[in-house]
Amino acid sequence: MIIEEKYMHVKGFGPKLAANISLMTQHLHTDDAAKPVASYSQAVKAGGLVFVSGCIPLNPKTGELVEDSIENATAQCLDNVRNILVGAGLGLEDIVKASVFMINTQDYSGMDKVYASTLLKPYPAREAIFVAGLPKGARVEISVIAKSR
Repeated sequence: MIIEEKYMHVKGFGPKLAANISLMTQHLHTDDAAKPVASYSQAVKAGGLVFVSGCIPLNPKTGELVEDSIENATAQCLDNVRNILVGAGLGLEDIVKASVFMINTQDYSGMDKVYASTLLKPYPAREAIFVAGLPKGARVEISVIAKSR
């Protein structure tokens, strides 16, 4: 896991609040998940949360898109999410919010079947959003917010 740390300093909140609050931001990267396909970090840790960027079903070893079925594509997305979280010292059980983007409403039940069998109850908050297209022609993309330990 590669971590790049940045600090943001906020000053002058007034007498009742701290005069100088420091918020550390860490940009996270692991080779165990697919590399970003554009200009973004795999994940950013800030304020006690880890924000994992949208993961499409790219196999990190081959760089190829998994597209034979929505079930396999969803499993690859979740593997990428898991590997990013593991690199940050977390797991799927630390997810508090997930966003799932899909291009076909008929894929919803297949995605949900894999999602439900991969994540543990009680499930995190989630939305499913249907869009006109996704990077590299993917059928599904999953981003998450996890609580940091």
